[in-house]
Amino acid sequence: MKKNRLVARLDAIEEYERTPVPENKLKGLRSFIGMYAGEHTAGTEFVIGPLFVAHGASAFAIVVGLFIGNLLAVLSWGFLTAPIATRRRITLYYQLEKICGYRLVTIYNLVNGLMFCFLAGSMIAVSATAVGIPFDIAMPTLTDWLPTSIGWIITVLLVGLVITIVAILGYEQVSKFANLAAPWMILIFLAAAFAVMPEMGINSIGDFWTAANEKIWTGIPLAGQSKFTIWHTIFFAWFANMAMHIGMADLSIFRYAKKWQYGFSSATGMYVGHYIAWMASGILYAYFLAKYGSAGEFAPGKIAYEAAGLAGAFCVVIAGWTTANPTIYRAGLAFQSINPKWKRWKVTLVTGLVTSIAAFFPALVMQLLGFVAIYGFILMPMGAVIFIDFYLMENLGLQSSYAEKTNIKFNWAAGITWFLTLIMGLVFYLYFDVEVYFLGLPGWFIASALYIIVSFMIQKKKQGIH
Repeated sequence: MKKNRLVARLDAIEEYERTPVPENKLKGLRSFIGMYAGEHTAGTEFVIGPLFVAHGASAFAIVVGLFIGNLLAVLSWGFLTAPIATRRRITLYYQLEKICGYRLVTIYNLVNGLMFCFLAGSMIAVSATAVGIPFDIAMPTLTDWLPTSIGWIITVLLVGLVITIVAILGYEQVSKFANLAAPWMILIFLAAAFAVMPEMGINSIGDFWTAANEKIWTGIPLAGQSKFTIWHTIFFAWFANMAMHIGMADLSIFRYAKKWQYGFSSATGMYVGHYIAWMASGILYAYFLAKYGSAGEFAPGKIAYEAAGLAGAFCVVIAGWTTANPTIYRAGLAFQSINPKWKRWKVTLVTGLVTSIAAFFPALVMQLLGFVAIYGFILMPMGAVIFIDFYLMENLGLQSSYAEKTNIKFNWAAGITWFLTLIMGLVFYLYFDVEVYFLGLPGWFIASALYIIVSFMIQKKKQGIH
């Protein structure tokens, strides 16, 4: 009986997967401030900040480059994503189905869901580096790709189970969890960084810039790591969440917003998380390197523990959760949209299992910068398709929501746009040495132009026939 009641309660959770969010379910600004602060002051920050140090970014590139890049990201959410989300109030996946057709969007949803699984998996792995500390589990290094021990696998599975349970409970619980965790995590990030500053020779504000250049962001990459310039930091900060803003994944989040201006609430995540927290975690890693050398483990949990003790380790656990929770939630929506008859909670449960298995592999953490850039670029073209469909199609004399209006299951204009954009990105990368961090901006304009051109060819041909 208890099992049946639980299943009934889970089945009753309504996330409006195929209907607009009703007026009485819309949320105020506080909900989004808390969620973005929590999601982006999170597990990835304990990885990305140290990786900037490992890649030899300079202090100027960090302080100035990250400020500019994060501003561009906030503007992308505020002016591109949120206005569409609050006008339509439907998920990314249902919106794409109307434009692209069921068969094409099924392919997209599989790719999208898997990408989300890998991202959430990296965050489960980050939390596991802290959970494993009291059990003396061998932690991965910068060069590890495969699981390091049975203890590592068991720890990852347990962490993944807890995170999946929260994601199953729906957006309401995900948002509450982030609101509770965010203020405390921010304080721990800052306290840990301040705690190690004297060890880095920083005893006053005047000492900071000298120590930052000589001991933290020295401009010299670790062995085997590529060199990062200010352009890397600008474009990485802008496009670290490319899939969410110009890729339009956060249509599923901002459909709950009362006003489109709530898109600027992403600033809490970008400047508290992707600015202050990246710098704070970079300081912690520089301290860790000074203590153990560059050949040591790359374990965010252990890095935080060295600086702030149990509070630091616990912060890493919670930080991983606040990123993985909404990411698994998004992945569950992506997979569930393939077959609306599937119960979202069941899909999310399976998604959590897949994510936990992915988290076994430390490479998801060690190669996070490159993975985030690739993942965003793969999903970005469909964001351009949504933007053009929403703002320009009817003004150009073309039909918007073409698949829905013509009852087709595969919109070749969208499919060709997606495929050719990815091919052109691969050509730029392989033959013109354009690093993956810089592909997003030209890629978005290429995808936009392709969708207009191919849509014009297909739709005008159809009109000519009739």
